[in-house]
Amino acid sequence: MSDPCILCVAITGSVPTKAANPAVPISVTEQIESTHAAYEAGASICHAHVRNADQTPSSDPEKFARLKEGVERHCPGMIIQFSTGGRSGAGAERGGMLPLRPDMASLSVGSNNFPTRVYENPPDLVAWLAREMQTYAVTPEIEAFDLSHILHAIRMHNAGLLQGRLYVQFVMGVKNAMPADREVFDFYVETVKSRAPGAAWCAAGIGPAQIEVNEWAIAAGGHTRAGLEDNVRLDRDTLAPSNAALIARAAALCEKYERPVATCAQAREILHLRPVGG
Repeated sequence: MSDPCILCVAITGSVPTKAANPAVPISVTEQIESTHAAYEAGASICHAHVRNADQTPSSDPEKFARLKEGVERHCPGMIIQFSTGGRSGAGAERGGMLPLRPDMASLSVGSNNFPTRVYENPPDLVAWLAREMQTYAVTPEIEAFDLSHILHAIRMHNAGLLQGRLYVQFVMGVKNAMPADREVFDFYVETVKSRAPGAAWCAAGIGPAQIEVNEWAIAAGGHTRAGLEDNVRLDRDTLAPSNAALIARAAALCEKYERPVATCAQAREILHLRPVGG
């Protein structure tokens, strides 16, 4: 297998704190530095949340703007993907950074249970976020926590409601949502291939499932995500020293399965994104 594999680094998220792992980057400066190290380790997408000084989640467009500027300066060509997730705000707050025109943004098209709450994505909000992404030429990465999310994303794309190439990420291992189950993973892959043959797909595993799902995705010809948002450990006894270490571990799996790690230019081509400077 020789198809390049896109590695996405999920740098911060909304949940992990420095109490869980001191390497979690909180300030914009820390995030830029951590992203640059992951970029040098092979990451071609930066999946970004922003935080307040007290480590609580934020949806402040000014913070997103500073992060975008820093990543563009220090990581030339890297794909910038902002989160529109529900832990950082409510309603239109969740899309307040889209006018900054990042290359991509996450989009959850349905609701599901999280460990201690319902992750609400009502249809009217999903439709509004999708329209905003079309307005600003932002390609969504569909974050699928359930089979219904995959099927709904395919329907939306077929109806012309999603910007750009359909890109679906299977998120596995969230407590109370879809566990990291190999049989389910294989079914997800076949569902996308059969029902949306023009789509690309990736997969993310949460907590100890990260390395397992990384390997499944790389071996199956898809793309994958790693980083401190999803997992703060290398193993049960060892904290991950950085986002770069988790990306390097995924890059080693690419070598194992004889897949080159995608460059930023290759990732942009695969996902049908505008080239750098385009």
